[in-house]
Amino acid sequence: MAWNTPGSNNSGGGRPPRQRRSGGNGLDDILDRLRGLFDGQGGGGGGGIGRWVLLVLALWLVFNSFLLVNEQQRAVVLRFGQFARILQPGPHFKLPWPIETAIKVNATEIKTFGTSVPVLTSDENIVQVEINVQYRVSDPEKYVFGSRDANSMLQQAALSTVREQVGRSTLDTVLGARNALAVSAREQLQNSLDAYRTGLVVTELNLPNARPPEEVKPAFDDVNSAQQDKDRLISEAEAYAAQVVPEARGQAARVRTVAEGYKDASVSRAEGDADRFSLLVDQYKNAPEVTRKRLWLETVQQVLSGNRKVVGGDSRQLIYVPMDGKGEGGGQSSSTGTSSAPLLTPEILSPEPNANPSGSVPTSTRGERTTRPTGRPETSR
Repeated sequence: MAWNTPGSNNSGGGRPPRQRRSGGNGLDDILDRLRGLFDGQGGGGGGGIGRWVLLVLALWLVFNSFLLVNEQQRAVVLRFGQFARILQPGPHFKLPWPIETAIKVNATEIKTFGTSVPVLTSDENIVQVEINVQYRVSDPEKYVFGSRDANSMLQQAALSTVREQVGRSTLDTVLGARNALAVSAREQLQNSLDAYRTGLVVTELNLPNARPPEEVKPAFDDVNSAQQDKDRLISEAEAYAAQVVPEARGQAARVRTVAEGYKDASVSRAEGDADRFSLLVDQYKNAPEVTRKRLWLETVQQVLSGNRKVVGGDSRQLIYVPMDGKGEGGGQSSSTGTSSAPLLTPEILSPEPNANPSGSVPTSTRGERTTRPTGRPETSR
């Protein structure tokens, strides 16, 4: 029977039925069934459209449930509008919309906020401060649901924090020591962001520049120059002090050491003289005449050994004693007779009248100069 004859099952203007292949495998059967499913066989024309709708719906459900999160992203999954979980980077499956929805957040991007604002310092000076803030998302859930606009919240909090920190400082601190202000402002800003539940973390906060208003800039430049001169002079003074003070301390130590040495020597000499005097007293008690004679000889020997000896031609013995205390060689004008030094006679040196009746000094001492009555000098051997 022809496929389009009256009474056949293929009524209408359809395509002729496909014949089954004899000896076909299972794959061919599956393909034939799929062709029959979409060709509308086994039912009216509306059945084929429904099957297409079901296929499109199935594909939509599959692709809507599959979610791929990049390495820089984090996905916040909502179930019926309520937070459910956070998806890390990689492929994931979720329930299709409207059951679950996903919001992707770039969690590794470093965002920057910069501006310049006039601020009043504690000493009532206006300074123009530049602000540079770098931040990123640390908690995607708080970033999405913690506040209405986390980025705008950070900008307002940064301005408020810098105004507060600069308002507590003087102008010199703001112009010359902004690093400490930046550190304290960063800590305070992070505390504010945590309190506001923004889910942001501040990675860097800098105050790169702070300058006075243009109307008073020349005066501030003069102040800065004076401050630099002050610092330079202080540095030079400290360097000079570091050089001079050790030298002065060394000289003081040397003088102190010399004084202590002189003290010890003087004390030792005095103690020795005292001991010697005590011994002389004992000897004098035992032999007064001998001790007196010995003392006189030692005194004369000491005087003659340290001064020039001059013997006159009239058998008068004269001793030249220089007034400058330099001993022999100290009186350069003695030979010419122009010196005004006193001449001591033997009577002055003699402790008693009969100690040396001849009034002469023994000539056996080596190096003494004697004079004969003829006035011819001769050195004794």
